[in-house]
Amino acid sequence: MRSILISFLLLFSVMMLKAQDHHHSDIIKGKVYGIQTDGSRQALVGANLKWEGQNSGAVSTDGGNYVLERNGNTSILIVSYISYNNDTIDMSHKDELIIELIAGVELSAAEIVHRRKSTTIGHFDLIGTEKLGEHELGKAACCNLSESFETSPTIDVSFTDAITGTRQIRMLGLAGPYSQLTKENMPDIRGLSAINGMGFIPGTWIESIQLIQGAGSVVNGYESIAGQINTELQRPQSMDRFFINLYANSDRSAEGNMHIKIPLGKKWVSALLLHGKYNDYRHDSNDDGFMDMPLNRKFVALNRYEWINTKNIHLEIGARYTYLDQIGGQVDFDAQQKMDSLNPWGMINHIRKMDAWAKFGKVNSLKPWQSTAVQISGSVYNQDARYGLNEYFGEERSFYLNFIHQSRIGNSKHEYKVGASYLYDYFDEKLNLNEYKRTESVPGIFAEYTYKPSEKLGVVAGMRADLHNKYGMFYSPRFHLRYELFPKTVLRVSAGHGQRTANILAEHTSILASSRQIFIHSDKSGYGYGLNPEKAWNYGVNLTQKFELAYREGAISTSFYRTDFQNQIVFDMEQGPREVHFYNLRGTSFANSFQFKVDYELVKRLDVRVAYRYYDVKTTYGDELKSTPLLAPHRGFINLAYNTRKHWKFDLTVNIQGEKRIPDISDAAQPYERPTESPVFAIINAQISKQWKERFDIYVGAENIGNYKQENPIISAEDPYSPYFDASLVWGPLFGIKVYAGMRYKIN
Repeated sequence: MRSILISFLLLFSVMMLKAQDHHHSDIIKGKVYGIQTDGSRQALVGANLKWEGQNSGAVSTDGGNYVLERNGNTSILIVSYISYNNDTIDMSHKDELIIELIAGVELSAAEIVHRRKSTTIGHFDLIGTEKLGEHELGKAACCNLSESFETSPTIDVSFTDAITGTRQIRMLGLAGPYSQLTKENMPDIRGLSAINGMGFIPGTWIESIQLIQGAGSVVNGYESIAGQINTELQRPQSMDRFFINLYANSDRSAEGNMHIKIPLGKKWVSALLLHGKYNDYRHDSNDDGFMDMPLNRKFVALNRYEWINTKNIHLEIGARYTYLDQIGGQVDFDAQQKMDSLNPWGMINHIRKMDAWAKFGKVNSLKPWQSTAVQISGSVYNQDARYGLNEYFGEERSFYLNFIHQSRIGNSKHEYKVGASYLYDYFDEKLNLNEYKRTESVPGIFAEYTYKPSEKLGVVAGMRADLHNKYGMFYSPRFHLRYELFPKTVLRVSAGHGQRTANILAEHTSILASSRQIFIHSDKSGYGYGLNPEKAWNYGVNLTQKFELAYREGAISTSFYRTDFQNQIVFDMEQGPREVHFYNLRGTSFANSFQFKVDYELVKRLDVRVAYRYYDVKTTYGDELKSTPLLAPHRGFINLAYNTRKHWKFDLTVNIQGEKRIPDISDAAQPYERPTESPVFAIINAQISKQWKERFDIYVGAENIGNYKQENPIISAEDPYSPYFDASLVWGPLFGIKVYAGMRYKIN
């Protein structure tokens, strides 16, 4: 069936391609100059020239010279350079042009006639990518990456348990590890940090986030099943010279972030990003004897360097260090005490992570569409944790290498990327008396072909072949089609295959905050816990309609995605309240996701986003097909964002979640029984901010304004060493209203 579908899509695309007209693109040449405040003119080396809404462009070289290929999707060119005002130019019918940028000045009494949307989907993007910019991230406190999706209906965010305070995400109804999380298109949050790693990227460090639902590009690897979340961090060349952010909330938690830009001569520029979080207050708002949130000490530092050159070469290196200490559990727990049933129940979590990366790219100055890039990254991760009587230790060492070459065949209609990659992982985990070790060594090659005969139609077809040291050779085909049905109506279709090795303990640490016995139904090899790799096909269709009503722009987006698992590691809590089982899929498992979203500027400067999403996610537990527990099939979403001329910003988000199925624990002792469904509830967040001269702003906000929370989220809280103790069945907010305030200051 899959082969028939893919064959049909390929045949359809070929037929459509033949129907398109053929046009030739030209080369545009010129110089970029900077006009100083005294009127003098200076050639700018390293100025960025980028086509609006596209990834293509050029960089000016010696004498300010540039060679630019005309783009078939747009004629609008954006030119930027540090300390100069950006310029937007219509390059229609221009073969040679001298561009002059004005040195940065303050503009007064200027009216903004066009506001860039905080969240966009590029009209001409062949692979549908939702981009969340800094304005979108600023709508909430965004203390870390996991909290950056509060104003996006595409991603679900929830707590893993009632002890650790860890947040997890879901895309297309599937848990976070099924999405490929990258940092600037290199592997980042995966392996043993697949869940808690979301807290290792502070919100202010993020320049933008790109969300791809469904099959992504083969260039970035084979692990994407539900989609890809790529995070772009602040870059040395484009970031502000200095930035500081201070934050505090009613839970007595304080955070601080600092960004410093450091010029190093004429060719190097560095960035130092610092983050710290501290919380040492033992909250217990529901009087169950357990802290609502763990005590927290976190420090993250990142240092990166970029080389400014004159020969179309990009060079970047960077490193990051993460330190996290957490103490949770019962209010009177002492971290120095011995872990046994005679003392209060406690949680201790120590994490240390060091990662480094390097990127090198070379653009052919005579053929700006031709480039070669190398990506290298490595990391060392160590975790030492205790959850009551459970002791967990995890060590991971990873290395990644990716070589990419892109060019064209004949003209801009035929483009391709080819390359090779290598991924190495070493894992060593210990849970109580059990030890799990494995080494993964995966060399691979890939090719991706893009055909764009016109502005209406484009196809991206890719294939990966990877050789796993244990599982052997496997293939990852990916396919994307974009067709413009009408001038403002775009249809996108995608299909692809993904594979990953599950890290069942690190991805389900919530079960360690319980007395459940863990059973792993493995084969005799013991490799990968004795379980098979997870494999799935994903198919999707998206229809986007842009419109203009009352002179204001809007967009309607409808999407449907289906994921079919060939194998899945089943996390089974259905066989009783005192045990959990892991095993290879023994039947059917699928995830259907439907979303309808409307974005519109309702009145001037008031943006409204309304969305509805439906999930149908089912897995075979034992021999019965059931819906995924703790996941709401229905979700409603409303976001209102209003900006005044005086730089006041008002943001309101309402998140409505439907009923969720709760695993049946009816055979537990009578006092510990729970309903089998959660109620419908809504979470309301709001924020107000004021900015002065685009340098200083303050913000105040409140989360969960309705003060709704799950009552008694911990089963057997009064006796945590009983066989029924369980803090993992979390379906709603764990604490009530939280008020926060903060300030931001920057020097451009």
